[in-house]
Amino acid sequence: MMDPTTDNAPPAADSGDPRAALETLRAEIAKAVVGQDPAVTGLVVALLCRGHVLLEGVPGVAKTLLVRTLAAALELDTKRVQFTPDLMPSDVTGSLVYDARTAEFSFQPGPVFTHLLLADEINRTPPKTQSSLLEAMEERQVTVDGTPRPLPEPFLVAATQNPVEYEGTYPLPEAQLDRFLLKLNVPLPSRQDEIDVVKRHAEGFNPRDLRAAGVRPVATSAHLEAAREAVSRTVVSSEITGYVVDICRATRDSPSLTLGVSPRGATALLSTSRAWAWLTGRDYVIPDDVKALALPTLRHRVQLRPEAEMEGVTADSVITAILAQVPVPR
Repeated sequence: MMDPTTDNAPPAADSGDPRAALETLRAEIAKAVVGQDPAVTGLVVALLCRGHVLLEGVPGVAKTLLVRTLAAALELDTKRVQFTPDLMPSDVTGSLVYDARTAEFSFQPGPVFTHLLLADEINRTPPKTQSSLLEAMEERQVTVDGTPRPLPEPFLVAATQNPVEYEGTYPLPEAQLDRFLLKLNVPLPSRQDEIDVVKRHAEGFNPRDLRAAGVRPVATSAHLEAAREAVSRTVVSSEITGYVVDICRATRDSPSLTLGVSPRGATALLSTSRAWAWLTGRDYVIPDDVKALALPTLRHRVQLRPEAEMEGVTADSVITAILAQVPVPR
């Protein structure tokens, strides 16, 4: 699984080098968030691929802080929406408001008009409100009263959900899950990481004041756009394309699954593999890149059979077994 952890600190950002600028993000985010390197890397991959992320973890593992810190380090605007059972679609997208002074209706933008939208506990709101994000995520626009309104660029939805509490929740439908580029598990920290977290708070760390924690912008939207251009030039051989397709097709034949990966999932895996290859310093994709991104890219696009789930089989274990079986190109 992808993990950019190294023993050395990332190099300082070079205004002319987008890769170096993005590599500094981990060190900058570490000033506020401890021990979540794979999730940080996943968010950067999603930004490079113009995709969206579903963050799954128990309360208190810094999911919200992670997104806020990423936005601060990239100098991007961010807004947070707490999804609740009574939240309406217009509370997310915005609505027409009557102005008595002009006797006209004017559009009041909702929180979706931002660069990084944190959709907190997205599975606590009914499907009608969940689906209000579909157009924004796919078309990068919001249509109100027949008028499409483009969203800022870059635009990323980082939605969170709790994996252990299901009472009062509305599971995301498969169609919406498939719109998320990655599903990232945010685990509980190791003992040492948890000691570091508690020590920081004892020394006065305030998660609501990132500037006081020393978090500064180390990359910009210009770096991000240059990085996207570089990723688009990363070479993908026909053998790698076939390897990606074979992995996804194998999920459709798995006896443990009722739903395999769609062609959209195959294109997503190819896209994330290219971004990962570029981040690791190559201009071509190798099979290890595909393996590194297979779990976060595919785990939410498959559906387990009830009997397999009862036996303790997980989506990750099925995909891992498929990766071991599908022939790897030379």
